[in-house]
Amino acid sequence: MADLAIVFHWGPADMDPLPLSELMDWRERAITRWEQTHGK
Repeated sequence: MADLAIVFHWGPADMDPLPLSELMDWRERAITRWEQTHGK
């Protein structure tokens, strides 16, 4: 989940307890945030 690590500065220990469905939701948020700040 490199997207989350780069955008939100989360490490493996932060992501490990989250279920896959929640990680995927956060990944979508990370992509949206990245596109807003860096362009698509």
